[in-house]
Amino acid sequence: MSKANFSPGSGAPEAVDTRLFIQAVERAFRVLEAFADRPQPLTLSEIAAAIGTDKSGAQRLCYTLRRLGYLRVDPLGRGFLPGILSLYRSYDFLRTHELVQRAASPLGELRRTAEERVDLSLWDDIDIVYAMRLQSRRETFHATLIGRRLPIALSSGGRAMMALMDDATVEDILARCERPPLTPRTVTELPALRALIAEARECGYALALEQALLGEVVLGAAIRDRQGRPVGAVHIAASLSDWSVEDFRRRMAPLAMETARSLSE
Repeated sequence: MSKANFSPGSGAPEAVDTRLFIQAVERAFRVLEAFADRPQPLTLSEIAAAIGTDKSGAQRLCYTLRRLGYLRVDPLGRGFLPGILSLYRSYDFLRTHELVQRAASPLGELRRTAEERVDLSLWDDIDIVYAMRLQSRRETFHATLIGRRLPIALSSGGRAMMALMDDATVEDILARCERPPLTPRTVTELPALRALIAEARECGYALALEQALLGEVVLGAAIRDRQGRPVGAVHIAASLSDWSVEDFRRRMAPLAMETARSLSE
């Protein structure tokens, strides 16, 4: 389901103005969003069920999106997949986003200093979205991809951003944020998440142990706008086979916080 309009620092998403909202456009984007939780070919029936329309309506939407290049037919005939033009729009977003532009050089320097994976995430209401990912020596496939989203409360960078918010905003986000157990060690209980956010307020950064990937430790520091509100985060990620938690914290926390400060307005 498409989100209502959201701007970082504005609080909850804005209500939809039904006088201006074009439902046909929403349905088209919901076809593309259907692949978010199901990264596989989808049949017309599956797409129709995902977007809440009949098969005839789904067929017209899919035909249009395929003709425009936003959908493609699976080579094995199993259904539809996202088209290459979806990737073009990621390029358009990244090259016009001011923070992403400013972050390229500082994140490159951080990657050379830390010698571990470095990420830039952006705040999107109840999620974070990875906009830059500079790789280390060992990686899993999903950890290399920009555009991946995670629930804000389940990531180090997300909790670092939440540490800059007032209690009412934190509670609103926790109430709406999905909390699926991404690994057996993912912290999903609200009291434990509140404690981790409080710890991030005290430390100036957040630490995540095997929250999204087993064997991984990630440290995140928030980036602020001119009003001091969070807009994104710097992440440093490494393997627990290479680092003890305290050594990683001692080495990487100053680096992440300094880079986040340099990117804050």
